Amino acid sequence: MGNMFLDGTIAAISTPVGKSGIGIVRLSGKNALSIADKIFVSSNGRRPSQCPSHTLYYGRIVDKSEYIDEVLLGVMRAPRTYTREDIIEINCHSGIVVLKRILELVLKCGARLGRPGEFTRRAYLSGRIDLAQAEAVLDVINSQTKEALNAALGQLEGRLSGQINALRKNLLDILTQIEASIDFSDQDIEPNSLKELLKKTEKASQGVKELLDTADRGAILREGITCVICGKPNVGKSSLLNALLKRDRAIVTPVPGTTRDTLEETVDLCGIPLRLIDTAGIIRGRDLAEKEAVKRSRKALKEAGLLLLVLDTSRKLSSQDTAICRYISDRPAFVVLNKQDLPAKISRNEADKVLAGRKALSVSALCGTGLDRLEREIAGFIWQGKAASCSEILITNIRHQEALKKAWRSLKRAIKAVKMSRGAEIVALDIKEAQKSLGEIIGEIRCEDVLERIFSQFCIGK
Repeated sequence: MGNMFLDGTIAAISTPVGKSGIGIVRLSGKNALSIADKIFVSSNGRRPSQCPSHTLYYGRIVDKSEYIDEVLLGVMRAPRTYTREDIIEINCHSGIVVLKRILELVLKCGARLGRPGEFTRRAYLSGRIDLAQAEAVLDVINSQTKEALNAALGQLEGRLSGQINALRKNLLDILTQIEASIDFSDQDIEPNSLKELLKKTEKASQGVKELLDTADRGAILREGITCVICGKPNVGKSSLLNALLKRDRAIVTPVPGTTRDTLEETVDLCGIPLRLIDTAGIIRGRDLAEKEAVKRSRKALKEAGLLLLVLDTSRKLSSQDTAICRYISDRPAFVVLNKQDLPAKISRNEADKVLAGRKALSVSALCGTGLDRLEREIAGFIWQGKAASCSEILITNIRHQEALKKAWRSLKRAIKAVKMSRGAEIVALDIKEAQKSLGEIIGEIRCEDVLERIFSQFCIGK
């Protein structure tokens, strides 16, 4: 099934379609050069099929005698290419008309339209990258912070794959020794004592567990955390959103109830993709629009990973403030004492009564004071003292996490079997299962359904 993706020459637009300086149409396959010969007229008269690899040429794309665009054409010959096939990249002026004309022309000349992720899929099927590295390509594209990008680049470079391969090699060594003791049991050959076998298996299990333990932090880098800003109307929720974003995203007026819907934006907060949601005041809706706003606000509160409860210290505490505090009493939250630039009308004792032990941070969203500390406290809460380092291998993919869980469970069974002296065959079976699960991460064990699911998430052209 996988070989069908190596058939024919594929083509696709590899840049977003729209107005910009450059657009790229990419071809990959054995006929890429001959197709380019049919449509490209270079300034020096050379045909692409006559050009050396990794060179760039100025010329025109023509349909017979019709001039379509002025381009730079890149020639890259197999196997030193992204897909390990011949690749042509046509760098043309961007714009939907010119890109579509060139793509239609190369399709007419013998290429077929590439499927989502098919260029990367070909790179995987040709053995240039493994499956974990292929998935890292998508993570690089989707990275929302520098730290997330660094994690994705580390995986793309093969750091995770190297760790997985090292674990698989250790398991293979254990398996070889176990099976040797089975095959030559009549000669009383025992490559390792029971104690040594247990030690090696436990070490392998620990290696898998150490990778698994990074999954929570990896998920934070890849998916981020949802943080909901809540409170009664006109306490400065939208001002706080704008202050954290460092730009005016939400409309701010002195009129209570200006925010009638949830507003969502993502900010890079100490390397964390923090998805900020500004909510309408949690009040009893007076009309249909307000009732829907309250409904959406409460839904956001239930789904949030962290809440920022905003209190206006320039006004006395109200029954609405205390009601909201009670409403979110079981949720992780910081209390933001806003409007510190105005005379305070809430004493610390009064605030403590409604805080219920929560940490309170004083800020002025208008002036920007106290925001640095708020950001550090949020990051500290999310990382729980275990911020990701640039050199650490992180598990950022749920598929990888599930495969590691299966491997770890198999190794725990193997350890138990060794301790109970249940027989080498049973231990070997669990070791094989662990090795298979690890192989799924890098694509040593291929499943077409898994491949289809992974590469369908890519855009066409990548």
